[in-house]
Order: sequence, then structure tokens, then C-alpha cells
Amino acid sequence: MYDDFERENNSVSQGSTHEDNDNTPKLQAEGETEKNRENSQVHCERREEGAESRNVPPQSGGQQYYGAPYPQPEPVKRSRKNHTMAGRIAGITAAALLFGTISGGTMVGINMMADYLNGDRHPQIGQTETMPDEEESQTEKAPETVQAAETEAGVSSLIAMDVSAIVEKAMPSVVAINNTMLYQSQSWFGPSQTYEVPSSGSGIIVGQNDDELLIVTNNHVVENSKDLQVVFIDNKSIKAAVKGTDAENDLAVIAVPLKEIPADTMSQIAVATLGNSDDLKVGQGVIAIGNALGYGQSVTVGYVSALNREVKTQENEAKNLLQTDAAINPGNSGGALLNMKGEVIGINAAKYSSTDVEGMGYAIPISKVQDIIDDLMTKKTRIEVAEDKQGYLGIKGYDVNDEMVQVMGIPRGVYVTEIIEGEAASNSDLHEKDIITKFDGQGIRGMDDLRELLTYYEKGTEVTITVQSLKDGQYTERQVTVTLGERPQEDN
Repeated sequence: MYDDFERENNSVSQGSTHEDNDNTPKLQAEGETEKNRENSQVHCERREEGAESRNVPPQSGGQQYYGAPYPQPEPVKRSRKNHTMAGRIAGITAAALLFGTISGGTMVGINMMADYLNGDRHPQIGQTETMPDEEESQTEKAPETVQAAETEAGVSSLIAMDVSAIVEKAMPSVVAINNTMLYQSQSWFGPSQTYEVPSSGSGIIVGQNDDELLIVTNNHVVENSKDLQVVFIDNKSIKAAVKGTDAENDLAVIAVPLKEIPADTMSQIAVATLGNSDDLKVGQGVIAIGNALGYGQSVTVGYVSALNREVKTQENEAKNLLQTDAAINPGNSGGALLNMKGEVIGINAAKYSSTDVEGMGYAIPISKVQDIIDDLMTKKTRIEVAEDKQGYLGIKGYDVNDEMVQVMGIPRGVYVTEIIEGEAASNSDLHEKDIITKFDGQGIRGMDDLRELLTYYEKGTEVTITVQSLKDGQYTERQVTVTLGERPQEDN
């Protein structure tokens, strides 16, 4: 087989040599005959045929020898079919390469986007994105980066992890409050009727004096109360009494006699640590503790969603509150909103939270009402007085609601329309068109609040009333002292 291959190659080689010798031009004399020229032309034709048989392109031009022209060979016509086929093949190949390039790039982009959305390429706490050539050096520094990131994340990261230690420390300072309140219903077909309605809320232990344990809560938790019970961390329930209220700011302080608290219960409770709500920032973690729905103490967690959020109550009162996404449900009112240090930075207020929207709870900023709480803690604990001994002010008036405050620019409270002749107010510096805003230092919103407060004061008691009086087109605050009179028989 190899011998045949060599003979074939030698044959081709000899043929090539022969053709090359034939192609070598021969010198012609000036007197060359016509016959010689014809022979030369025949040689040229044979050379072209030999070139075609070997698929060797002919030489592109002729040469002159002593003035005799060398004939120009006919150009070889290439098949158009071959060109078209080759072009199609080249086009298909180029298209395939282009498609492959675009497809590959697209898939790389899709994979990168998928990794990004799946979080594979997201930098995590303690991790940094590095270039391949820096990966080795960054790996050596990773432990320091993790430690720094964990320290920087600090307490904030606990909101997504474990708050049990904070709750365990704060829970003894939070109580459940059960109230049997008197509810008066109005009827178009007869006199109003009074019902006893159970309600529940929460409270925060904020201090104690020589005789009482003091608890702050919302005013709406304890208003119109007939029987007030406080449930401590060990589920011990003890009767409490209202010490002071501020209806305007929805605050109240209630008291539990120390002598009524068992030693075992006393050893398990604690006074809450009050923080500074002015230092809060949006996004900080918070914990809400309260007697949700009256089922007992429960815990929810979230973040500070907004600061100084203006919210309107059902009574159309506008308040600036803390907003959080921690769940604050009915029964949570009066409970503690804690920062991640376990400090009280807000008093939960479920009455401001909408039941139609989730993730929007509100709390009263503790720093805004600290002075009010301190003042209420100094009030004399209320003991309801018998009806025939209750004091009487002797005025007629109507409520100033929030709409009147906004439209007319007048203070909220009780607008005095008449001073009853011969009664207590007629013997004081109280005048018609005055607006009563506080009774004995306790804020009121209307006539109902004023009537309730009077049930705790005996006739003959001297009280200080805060009023707003119109002078020169502006309201100015002043203090009026009144000695309460005897309640008329028809009002008993």
C-alpha cells in the first residue's frame, strides 16, 4: 500500500516537472516564421488545458520577447453555483456563531440575575463581595470582618433573633388590668340606661410611695370604672383605685395598696425603667408587651415605623404618636413598648390603632408625658363619694371638640354657657364663655369627664380649676379656685 502511494506521488511529481519544463519560455529569433508562431500558440493552449486539468490557475499575464507579444490567456469562469453555495455555508456558519455568542451571553446574564434574586450574590452580615484575584486575601481577613459586623449590628439584630432575655427582665413590671365599667346607653324611646360592661387593658409599674404601688395606663382603660382589678406576673389579682387621670392625653395612674400585696407576689414584681423616646430612630427594633384581648400577657416585636405621627381618634382628637408595626391589639392599651435595652419608650394605645389595616400600631411617647405622669402620681387616690355627699360646681356648658379647635382656634374642654345663680361657681372668678381645661390639675375633654371627677370630691372641698379666657381676641390661661357646693336633689 505504501509502495502504491509512493509511485502515485512520484508520478504526480514527474508530471509537475514536465509541465513546468513545457511552461518555460524559449528564446525566439527576430526572423521567426509564421509556423513557429502557430506552434507557440498551440503550446499556450496546451498549457491552459494542463492548468485546468490540475485546477491550477493560469498565469495572469504575458511577457514580450524581442517585441513579439505573448498572448493573453482567456480568464477561467468560475461556477456561480459554487460561489452561492459557499456563501450560504459561510452565512449559516456566521449566524450560528453569532447565535451562540448571544445565547451564551444571555444565559450568563440570566444566571447572574437568578443568583442575585436568590440572594446568592447578596452581601451578608460579615461578608463582602470580592474580585477573584482578591479572594484569597479577603478570606484571611474574614473573621475580623464578621466580628466587626456583628458588633456594629449589635442590639438591632436581636429583633430578628431572640428577645427572650429582654422580655424576661421586663415582664415583671407589666400588669393586666380588668375593669368593670359603667356604660350609659341613650335611647330615643325612653330614659337612658346604665349597664356594667367588662373591659381589659394593661399597665406599667412606674413607682411606689409609702403606702401604694403606682401603675400608669391609658385613661380609657379605667374610665367609668366601678371595679378595678390588677393582675400581676404570678396571676395574683388585687383591687386597685384610680389616683389621677388626664383625659386629654389619655393617661391615668392607678394605685394598689402595698398591704394588700402578698410578700411572694411583691418579690416577683419590679418597677420599669423608663427610657428616652426622643432618642428613637425609625427602623429601630421595639417590643410590645400587653394583655392582648384579655387573654393574659403576650409579646409582639417590630420596628419603629414613624415618629411624631399625627393620628386622629374616633372622637376626632389629633395626637402625635409613635408608629410601629408591632401588633397592638385591644387589651394592649396601657402596656409597655420597649426598646432593645428593655426600657419603656412608649405606652401602647390600641384605641388609635385601626382594625382595618395590619402593621400599624401606635404608642404614646414616654418622654412627652413624663411630667404628666409624675404629677398624676402625686394626686390623692380617688375613693368614690356617696351621692348625697358629692360636690357640685353649678355650671352649664358643652364640649369643645377637635373640629371646633381646628376651625375656630379655641382650646379643648368644657365651654361654660351659664353660671347657675347661687351655686358654687357663682361665688368664684369663673365666667361664662370661659373654657375649663383642667379640674384639680387633671385634664378634661368634656362634661362627662367633669361629672366623673366630681364623684370623687365631697361638698365643701376647695379645688383649683384651670380655664382659658378670651381677652383681646386671644385665649389666655388662668387659675380659678372654687369651693364645691352641695349637689341638688334633682341631680342625685
